[in-house]
Amino acid sequence: MPALNVMIKPASGLCNMRCTYCFYTDEVNHREKGNLGLMSPETLENVIRKSLEFAEGQCTFAFQGGEPTLAGLGFFENVIRLEKKYNRHSLVIQNALQTNGYVLDESWCRFLHENHFLVGLSIDGIRCTHDSCRRDKDGNGTFSKVFEAAQMLKAYHVEFNVLTVVNKKTAPRISRIYEQYRKWGFSYQQYIACLDSLENDGRGGEYGLEPEVYGRFLIDLFELWYMDYRKGRQPYIRQFENYIAILMGSYPDACEQNGVCGLQNVVEADGSVYPCDFYVLDGYGIGNLNQNSFAEIYEKRAVSGFVENSRNQTARCKNCRYYFVCRGGCHRNRVEEEQGQAVNCFCKSYQMFFDRCYDRLCRIAEELSFGN
Repeated sequence: MPALNVMIKPASGLCNMRCTYCFYTDEVNHREKGNLGLMSPETLENVIRKSLEFAEGQCTFAFQGGEPTLAGLGFFENVIRLEKKYNRHSLVIQNALQTNGYVLDESWCRFLHENHFLVGLSIDGIRCTHDSCRRDKDGNGTFSKVFEAAQMLKAYHVEFNVLTVVNKKTAPRISRIYEQYRKWGFSYQQYIACLDSLENDGRGGEYGLEPEVYGRFLIDLFELWYMDYRKGRQPYIRQFENYIAILMGSYPDACEQNGVCGLQNVVEADGSVYPCDFYVLDGYGIGNLNQNSFAEIYEKRAVSGFVENSRNQTARCKNCRYYFVCRGGCHRNRVEEEQGQAVNCFCKSYQMFFDRCYDRLCRIAEELSFGN
């Protein structure tokens, strides 16, 4: 068994913010049970014990939500205790936390630094774009609190990246956002395309993305990044780094850019396991770590055909000149076309991007390969 990756939702879909586009709130609202509350100490112990018994070499625990910090600092202190208790095979253990930053204070930052957590901080650009989408339960903007959290993470030398949702508010303002991120010292950046509601097959709504808008965003962001690359000061942008890695013959670390769903293990607060964060829905469960072993969960995943279904793409997609580097994108963004096969709803976006930027991506890959 290779390294194991486990995504844990200790607070299920509970959150102290009310982001207008939240895909996980959408999933929770489409489940029979909905929010599952806080993970119990017994469930946490079963998850960590079985993970460390099953993994070989390395095990990564990524805590997401909802908002995982609602489980409390004591929950995460218990995580560290249990990892030490059950790491009988001397595995390399990595911990990551994706947070909105709303409750982070000095105690949290001290803990995250001392225990070497990699933190993903959700921030949607500048104040006007962030506050238009990411509000507290009373409808107030949260930019000030999140920006303060970012400064605190830096002060405590916590390794972190910023995660920005690309939507109708952020996409047209990427030039200003990019420059502000540089001024603020945000050197590690991820940009995630806003997901439609599960009931919506097309792009649209107040915050959803039209393909042309997303394509223009990718081009604009790359142009900014490429200018900095030539000056040797570019930030790490995961999507571009992965495209370059593919062109160099390496394996991308994002399943979206691999084109086939990876072996994810998403664990809800009650211990139930799902194959992907975008499919934590009734009918997709593959077991529960309070009752099942990882071997049983992997067997059920194989029988379900979830990973194989993500290979279902159109001949038009596979024959595209950019398929080698694009690979069809995330399965969640594909819509059925051509006798049950699927094409990504952002296909036009990627065509726009690669038509404009592909040659330069290839040039960078060649330079890095030959050390020029």
